[in-house]
Amino acid sequence: MKLKRYFWPVVATATIGLSLWLLLRELRGLSLGNVGDSLAAIPTLDWILAGLSTLVAYAALAGYDRVALLHLGKRISWLFITICSFTTYALSHNIGASVVSGGVIRYRAYSTKGLSPAEIGFLVAFCSFTFVLGTMTLVGFVLVFDPTIVLRFGDLLPISASRATGGFLLLLVALYIVGSVMGLKPLHLGRFTIVYPSLHVTLSQIAVGASELLGAAGIIYFALPDAGNPGYFVVLGIFLMSFSAALISHVPGGLGVLELVFVMGLPDIPDADVIAALLVFRLFYLLIPFMTALVVVLLFERSRFHSEDAPGES
Repeated sequence: MKLKRYFWPVVATATIGLSLWLLLRELRGLSLGNVGDSLAAIPTLDWILAGLSTLVAYAALAGYDRVALLHLGKRISWLFITICSFTTYALSHNIGASVVSGGVIRYRAYSTKGLSPAEIGFLVAFCSFTFVLGTMTLVGFVLVFDPTIVLRFGDLLPISASRATGGFLLLLVALYIVGSVMGLKPLHLGRFTIVYPSLHVTLSQIAVGASELLGAAGIIYFALPDAGNPGYFVVLGIFLMSFSAALISHVPGGLGVLELVFVMGLPDIPDADVIAALLVFRLFYLLIPFMTALVVVLLFERSRFHSEDAPGES
């Protein structure tokens, strides 16, 4: 049990160390002044577009919970869902261990709306699967329509194998949709019954899962300079690889992992410009939401504390 308890923290720490070491090798000769100049060179319009991309990403994240609750047949106000979802993801993206941290926040919030622990557990799992579904869809499209993107990271895969992998991912997504069209019977696992999503829910999952990633990648794309920029589609592909690697490694905020993958994947753009774009991403997608979420959690817990004390006052 102790080994299992410490395994992922050790893996995350080792990944951070290795990523930062490799990143420092890639960034030899880069100074903070260079990065500062790159940040200052980002046009005002691109700052605004990066901010709007952030809103798209977090609006889609609220859709994760909304779709899950739709599947569960629960009606909760959009405002409550949006605040709960925003807080959940803003904290889990920075803290890491998203299933655990996200589960705790959702339990505290949705239990006040009458959801049982089993329903909240299902909601967390459903949202995680929605993310996987959106990632599979976008990675599939990227590899099918631009299989050469893998060559940016060395000879990882032959181009034919890259396109075949993308096609396989899209086939899996298509099979999931077909299951909704066919209306497959519920799966009974002991006391639990898993009902296959309706077509409306399935298509909504793909839409919100993809929209969140499209918005997040847009933050980096708009913060990058025009010179050497390979275009949004390539930036999206690199983002999907870096974001997936960061999640698999359990590194909070993808520290070091995002930077390393992007610096390797964008050799035609000066390293200072790439790092500056990723700082904008961390500011808009991670830090500002994180600070805002802390305030929301404090206010929520304060209101819960007073509501729990109220019956005893007389």
